[in-house]
Amino acid sequence: MDRAPGLSVRLKLTLSYAGFLMIAGALLLATVWVFLLRDVAVVSSRPGEFVPIRSIILQSYAPATAAVLAFLLVFGLVGGWILAGRMLAPLTHITHATRLATNGSLSHRIRLPGREDEFRELADAFDGMLARLEAHVAEQRRFAANASHELRTPLAISKTLLDVARTDPNHDTGELIDHLHAVNTRAIDLTEALLLLSRADQRSFTREPVDLSLLAEEATETLLPLAEKRGVTIETSGDITPTSGSQALLQQLTTNLVHNAIVHNLPERGTVWVHTGVRGKTVVLTVENTGEKLTPQLVSTLTEPFQRGTERIHTDHAGVGLGLAIVKTITHAHDGTLTLTPRSAGGIRITVELPAISPHTDR
Repeated sequence: MDRAPGLSVRLKLTLSYAGFLMIAGALLLATVWVFLLRDVAVVSSRPGEFVPIRSIILQSYAPATAAVLAFLLVFGLVGGWILAGRMLAPLTHITHATRLATNGSLSHRIRLPGREDEFRELADAFDGMLARLEAHVAEQRRFAANASHELRTPLAISKTLLDVARTDPNHDTGELIDHLHAVNTRAIDLTEALLLLSRADQRSFTREPVDLSLLAEEATETLLPLAEKRGVTIETSGDITPTSGSQALLQQLTTNLVHNAIVHNLPERGTVWVHTGVRGKTVVLTVENTGEKLTPQLVSTLTEPFQRGTERIHTDHAGVGLGLAIVKTITHAHDGTLTLTPRSAGGIRITVELPAISPHTDR
């Protein structure tokens, strides 16, 4: 924004200090003058002759008053300039850091020393904002690189299949079509997942009352054939869990959790537990399953985009590596918390906590 040039804050503070000091000094001198002259009498210097002592006092007092005011003016300007500079010094560091951030340097921190005051509180808040912004930008860059790689893979496979078909006229057309259909389906699923992730991250949805227990039941019924095919048993339990948000996004969240629990399970006789409940001012959705033992280090990375784990790459229904990343984004978009905990017997427990609302809220 273009602005007309004006006085600096330091100069304004200096003039303010000097002005207040001059006014205070003038009031003090005026008070002394008034009370001094009020009590001065007219006395005689010789018998029969009277000399007005007030005029003598005025003649000697006026130059002294002018000298004092001049001293106060100079003292106020110099002292005010130094004092204003010391007070505004933290703003110089904050301005420098802001310019560095504007130019793309997010790693710089102010780290203003000294005890806590308004300037240091502002500097600490600014450092915190830079840290979060730096982490967000790094995450976005990493996500963009991963997304580009994931999208390039099906395109490269399609190009290879078409090149093979062009150089080999006797190649089975039906097999080629099946391969292209599978690759194209994966590319579409990935694109839709990216769009869903972006939509949830931007919170561009209308909130409405939602019962997580109903969404869990619907997800379980939808994925029951997949569970039976893989020999996995699903056990559901819980109470009504009313919350507020996008029903479509929360349905996607619940479906992703149940789907992951089914796919990343034991080869046979696996179990998935889905539980909903109310905990204080929050509603809780818990999905846990049997499976291989996982380390806390591995579990902490599962919500990162395109983190599939060891067995996920080679199994059917492996998805595009965005399932838990979408769950994490949807949870945060609904002001909730997502917790992943490895089970001691193997598998994982995933808990989603969202703000609760009154179950009697009108739809």
